[in-house]
Amino acid sequence: MYARSATVRGNAQAIDDEIAYVRDEVMPALQGMSGCVGISMLCDRDAGRCIITSAWADETAMHATEQSVVDMRRRAAEVMGGDYDTQAWEIAVMHRMHEAPEGACTRVIWGRHTGDQMDSRLEDFRMVMMPRMEELPGFCSVSLMVDRPSGRMVTSVTYESRDAMMRANEMANAMREEFTRALGMEITEMAEMDLVLHHLRVPETV
Repeated sequence: MYARSATVRGNAQAIDDEIAYVRDEVMPALQGMSGCVGISMLCDRDAGRCIITSAWADETAMHATEQSVVDMRRRAAEVMGGDYDTQAWEIAVMHRMHEAPEGACTRVIWGRHTGDQMDSRLEDFRMVMMPRMEELPGFCSVSLMVDRPSGRMVTSVTYESRDAMMRANEMANAMREEFTRALGMEITEMAEMDLVLHHLRVPETV
């Protein structure tokens, strides 16, 4: 499974307009494209940043739609009076304990793989870390996406609410140090974002 993310930065006051545009226009258009298996949207209202991610059945389907979504990306940037950048990913891990409810929040952790044997490290993450994540208060799901040529990685852990995410902080901090070592991952950025659209049909990888 593969994914393409578009990060839009701009006027924080326009985020509700951005959500409406993605929900009413982008999502139906993407869902009508061959190979699309869903879309999600994360928002950081304080920073004026949105991340729109579409998932695809395979790399061929993702690349085949590249030109079809260019205008939608440009329009998304215009709505917020800002700019955008994109990234293609391989979905290495997807695990859901249960569906995220309205009001769910996601902690996103970007990093870079610093070692070798990525497949072996990903398997260790699936077998060792994922069962422990289910013990986090309010845990809903976790995904891990990678860009093998650059070594970039991004992990998204979704909780049922912002309050639950805060209550899980102490456990999550200790676990994060452990899983970054297990993955050979150097953290480059973290963000806490509202999960405003969640229509992904990506199958479990475990």
